[in-house]
Amino acid sequence: MRRRDVITLITGASATWPLGASGQQSELLVVGYLGATSEGRGQPAFRRGLSEAGFVEGRNVAIEYRWARGEYDRLPALAADLVARRVTVIYSSSITSTLAAKAATSTIPIVFDVGVDPVAFGLVTSLSHPGGNLTGVAFLLGELWPKRLQLLHELVPKAGTIGVLVNPANSNSGANTRNLEPAAKALGLQLEVLPASTEPDIEAAFATIQRRRVDALLVGDDPFFNSRSSQLPAMAAAHLVPTIYFAGEFASGGLISYGPSFTAMTRLAGEYTGRILKGTKPADLPVQQPTAFELVVNLKAANALGLTIPPAILARADEVIE
Repeated sequence: MRRRDVITLITGASATWPLGASGQQSELLVVGYLGATSEGRGQPAFRRGLSEAGFVEGRNVAIEYRWARGEYDRLPALAADLVARRVTVIYSSSITSTLAAKAATSTIPIVFDVGVDPVAFGLVTSLSHPGGNLTGVAFLLGELWPKRLQLLHELVPKAGTIGVLVNPANSNSGANTRNLEPAAKALGLQLEVLPASTEPDIEAAFATIQRRRVDALLVGDDPFFNSRSSQLPAMAAAHLVPTIYFAGEFASGGLISYGPSFTAMTRLAGEYTGRILKGTKPADLPVQQPTAFELVVNLKAANALGLTIPPAILARADEVIE
């Protein structure tokens, strides 16, 4: 059983933004899609949001896809390529891709989909009045890390050492890890930071978990990990390590997840992109934030690990996978 996210769109002003390089709305509009990883689950949700705003790919809008495939240092060149292509709007699917897009243009509208504070990262002036050429959706994922650690502690109370899988290429990973330290100290837990930005790194991280007898694992939110929502739970199960994830997509095979609905957020970013295609200025579209979060528990995964989910967690769960 799932409680649906409730997301409120605040209607922006009706001022217009120049459409395309020539300003002619009769031409086919082009959206630049700047992805930090490879093709994944975000595209259908983005296209659905676009369609809700009246735009269908191949009919009245084209989408130029650029994928970094987990190699974040490629993003500046990919962003520059979209600017050279003179796209109408750029959608950026992470903080790293958004920073690359922002550095590439100050005139083409950018709709971001990030897990950080966009004000702190200099993307917008404020959430309600973004200013400039950027707006979008922001979910403060770093603030959820201590909550996930608490859930993992409730689930595996005897665990003393918690592994934290982070992508060092993510510009926010260091701050998120530091924010986790006070919560770990309060719970009497030791943290084992496991950096991973490539496939071999992930293999090495799980080898470290086994070698150092890490009791449980927290997977930090990152597009590179999000694109491996089947692989990571499978590896965690193979190594018999209880793991908490940041998105419900992992819970189909993983033990537990807590976070916003990424599908809902990406759909909203698609809708915002459509509104800009219609002429609304990015500065007039307030940054949207999730108002609800999903706790998903997988009983089958728990049974495989020999764990009993505490009744308090089951009572709070938005979805329980039998």
